[in-house]
Amino acid sequence: MTGGDDSIATGRTVPRPGPVTFPTDVRTDSATAEIAEWSAGYVRRHPGQSFITVGEQIKLGIEAFRHLFTDLVRGRFPLEAFIRESVFMANTALLPTFFVAIPIGVTLAIQFSLLAGQVGATSLAGAASGLAVIRQGAPLVTALMMAAAVGSAICADLGSRTIREEIDAMRVMGVSPVRRLVVPRLAAAMLVGTALTGIVTFVGFLAGYLFNVYVQDGAPGSFVATFASFATVGDMVLTLVKALVFGMIVAIVACQKGLATSGGPAAVANSVNSTVVGSIMLLMLVNVLFTQMYVMVFPRASF
Repeated sequence: MTGGDDSIATGRTVPRPGPVTFPTDVRTDSATAEIAEWSAGYVRRHPGQSFITVGEQIKLGIEAFRHLFTDLVRGRFPLEAFIRESVFMANTALLPTFFVAIPIGVTLAIQFSLLAGQVGATSLAGAASGLAVIRQGAPLVTALMMAAAVGSAICADLGSRTIREEIDAMRVMGVSPVRRLVVPRLAAAMLVGTALTGIVTFVGFLAGYLFNVYVQDGAPGSFVATFASFATVGDMVLTLVKALVFGMIVAIVACQKGLATSGGPAAVANSVNSTVVGSIMLLMLVNVLFTQMYVMVFPRASF
């Protein structure tokens, strides 16, 4: 019989090949090697790269401050660029910061009034909410809005310049990108951050005062008197120092991320995202350090 199945012709059954199986130990070794390779890559990509990024940010900050002081002494500070960046940052962050400061002040007034009522110390509501706004609320609100609005704008601008090779062209022509682009943004961020902190302090305290007096039927004199009894000049100094440092951190992180951008438009978006996240995490850590140091240096005046 031709053209038929050989098993039918011969009357025998031809065994079919079964699935290929591997020993269990071979599959286990392969999975273990893959997990080990992924873990090593993760350590190399994330924690290892984080240390490299922090080192680059510290290096950029040192170089930027060196150029800043040198240009101020020699009279070469780019005043026009500084004013332009300051106006841009103020326009970008002023309204969002203002409208965030109001609910922050009201929320603190509500929480501390309830707490003071539970312990029978309603007269201390003004001191508690006012000190909370000055020492924590104002610098943190300003820092978050600076990181979200100003930091993202700085990173997007420098990142776009980097992928268009404008930064490389400046280096080829002998122009320092740090002196021309980073220094005015650094000085402007420090100035605007300090000014916004003062505005947030006033608006937050005023919002808490009005809410306590007109909504919670608190005594205006008691609110102001207790606040004046506990608040000190050192509290405002600490807040302004925090604002200065927070503005510096936002500017340095955003500039470093923007100048380190590589790739296309998607890389700029990734740099902006990492700028906001990294700035907020670093700001929270620095705020904890400042608060703890203040508690240790001024234990009686701390809150």
